[in-house]
Amino acid sequence: MASDSGKKLFVGPRFRRIRQQLGLSQTQMAEGLEISPSYINLIERNQRPVTAQLLLRLAETYDLDLRDLATADEDRFFAELNEIFSDPLFRQIDVPKQELRDLAELCPGVTHSLQRLYAAYTEARRGETLVAAQMADREGTPFEANPIERVRDLIEANRNYFPELETAAESLRDELNVAPDGLFAALSARLREKHSVVTRIMPVDVMLETLRRFDRHRRQLLISELVDGPGRTFQLAFQIGLAECGPAMEAIAGRAGPLDDTARRLYRITLANYYAAAAMMPYAAFHSAAEALSYDVHVLAQRFNAGFEQVCHRLTTLQRPNARGVPFFLLRVDNAGNVSKRFSSGTFPFSKFGGTCPLWNVHSTFDTPDRLLKQVIELPDGTRYFSIAQMLRRPVAPHPLAQPRFAIGLGCEIRHAARLVYATGMDLEKAEGTPIGVNCRLCERENCSQRAEPPITRSLILDENTRRVSSFAFSNAREL
Repeated sequence: MASDSGKKLFVGPRFRRIRQQLGLSQTQMAEGLEISPSYINLIERNQRPVTAQLLLRLAETYDLDLRDLATADEDRFFAELNEIFSDPLFRQIDVPKQELRDLAELCPGVTHSLQRLYAAYTEARRGETLVAAQMADREGTPFEANPIERVRDLIEANRNYFPELETAAESLRDELNVAPDGLFAALSARLREKHSVVTRIMPVDVMLETLRRFDRHRRQLLISELVDGPGRTFQLAFQIGLAECGPAMEAIAGRAGPLDDTARRLYRITLANYYAAAAMMPYAAFHSAAEALSYDVHVLAQRFNAGFEQVCHRLTTLQRPNARGVPFFLLRVDNAGNVSKRFSSGTFPFSKFGGTCPLWNVHSTFDTPDRLLKQVIELPDGTRYFSIAQMLRRPVAPHPLAQPRFAIGLGCEIRHAARLVYATGMDLEKAEGTPIGVNCRLCERENCSQRAEPPITRSLILDENTRRVSSFAFSNAREL
């Protein structure tokens, strides 16, 4: 969003998204920037340009990084459009990359609509006709092709930051006024005294495969003995979030537009999880500690009596104006490569319709379960990131059941990596980046020994007389 004083810059959609992410009305932002609400309205409708002076005032007033504002959402939207238009469905349509970027910048709503339409198409293409049949019975009800993706989109649209829940969680901790190691007892007492809910830790032979259950009629919160200490505290905070922040969660869901029952319930659960993490790691205290400790995840986990994954997830939410943390992205995968969690407050282009690149060492953690791995990774467009990864076992599983194993990858753009303790002593400018792709079907790198399928944008070259490093050889020309 850089500009010189003589250049007219029309950035209405971007300006509106910034205001909405800050949770401000046009009148409130106008007061903060010392301009009229009507001028804000004209800017957002692209009827007035934004001057360099106003951009600087915006950045100073709300502690915004103009480099992030210029690329974060547009890069994500462009990555989504590029993935969609790489599908063979569009082979006969040669859409220039610049047109996709223009669409991502000027019409984010259209980008989101196309993504949802393509998601519905891919599910139908995979033979999920039952969903289509159910849709036919819902007259006038919006179709949610995949509620999980719908909620993930809503989390991304809010930059994984919900100020109402942050404020409520900090108020709770101020009221309780206890250290992290006393939080479980304090939350248990609050549930009992304020909501008449008794917390009970139950034997596994009673809970069986259930880790947590709220018995509404007996007013009991039952937690399995298999859940570790941080997990137990989290479950209590989750229950309090549902009990005390229901209206705030409904208001957040109301801003999301039409949601079917499944997506709405999932969104509510996600928001309660967010509140629970915020209650365990209150924003101001956690942000201050993270900065002081250079984002040492293990020490943060010890200080706040939290788990490794809980801390990593919390680090992706540090987007409060005037107190921002490093814009992290997070990925959780199992040893088969299935993605079960992804969050981003930065610009990493996660694939919505495929897995991840096997060259990213988040997959290697299953071979080194007791080690935290570091890596500089580089996408085909030259963008570089720094990431750490570690394998987790959770929760404990009784014999002979297999103990669940997941790998957590946490990363940020290379320009932020110097703030992390894990990059100490590294020459980040000269560090060689491992070349990875978003996933195999979108990656056009040649001679990759880990390639699982050819790129959908290229034609296969088949030669029975030659065997290359990669299982697939393909032309350099894009298919049209």
